[in-house]
Amino acid sequence: MTDAAAAIAAAAQRCSNIGRWGPDDVLGTLNHITDADRVAAARLVTRGRTFSLSLPYSADGPQRGWRRRTNPVHTMLDTGLDAEHGNQGFPHGLGGADDVIAMPLQCSTHWDGLGHIFDHGRAWNGRRASAVVTSEGDAVTGIETVRGLISGRGVLLDVGRVVGGGELPDGFAITEQHLLDTAGAHGIDVRRGDLVCVRTGRLTRARSEGWGEYAGGPSPGLSFGTLDWLHRNEIAGIATDTWGCEVRPNEFDDAFQPLHQVAIPHIGLFLGEMWNLDELAEDCAADSTYAFWLTAAPIPVTGAVGAPVNPVAVK
Repeated sequence: MTDAAAAIAAAAQRCSNIGRWGPDDVLGTLNHITDADRVAAARLVTRGRTFSLSLPYSADGPQRGWRRRTNPVHTMLDTGLDAEHGNQGFPHGLGGADDVIAMPLQCSTHWDGLGHIFDHGRAWNGRRASAVVTSEGDAVTGIETVRGLISGRGVLLDVGRVVGGGELPDGFAITEQHLLDTAGAHGIDVRRGDLVCVRTGRLTRARSEGWGEYAGGPSPGLSFGTLDWLHRNEIAGIATDTWGCEVRPNEFDDAFQPLHQVAIPHIGLFLGEMWNLDELAEDCAADSTYAFWLTAAPIPVTGAVGAPVNPVAVK
């Protein structure tokens, strides 16, 4: 067994939530959020200021074809010209516009669902991968199972600002100590059931310099070693402004996305990717308030293993 394989296996055993909420569980770490938690989180709203944490779903980026992921293809079915010509078949001068979009569900801001990643052929809660996801989709933990549940206390950890002076370089591994130092600098505590947003500054650079390898290329991100922190603190979900949450290149030469390999099938953790945290970060820095109400319901595509989301933070 290689060092990477041994480390992944040890973390999977050490951080496992398999069976914690019963053999039929499909919610994973969202079980950490209680109704009382949401009531308390709603009380964080004092100004009514809202922030969309989503990137556009645009033909112009950020995808570059990695793993056959493309940018959205937006096509109009009816246009204003059709209405002016009166050829839409509606009576009394009524006209309209209609459109269709084709895109990978993880091409822009999204959640990774619990059917997205397997470890040695096993999905979340110890299920056989082939019994969960087939050619018809995820019949057990499809993203629609959590469509009304991803809401509660959001916390921003602006590691890019605190540790990197604005942004972190590609290949920078964010450790548990970096997370603790950032929380300390912000004067915020991370609690059970939190939806944690980690800003690295990678998106800021991509928006300034061009998409380049933003989707699929080198990036700052979470260290494999943060798995224990995520598990110990009972985080409900974690999202970053990067394409894959964890640091790229990965910390093991012979592994690919090892944090995913433990976080999703063993911890049952929801991972958010390509979140736009810049405007929120500026506001948090201005008022020194890093906790807020966050609602981040995925589009409930039946059987999907990931889904687009327009997260909205309210302060």
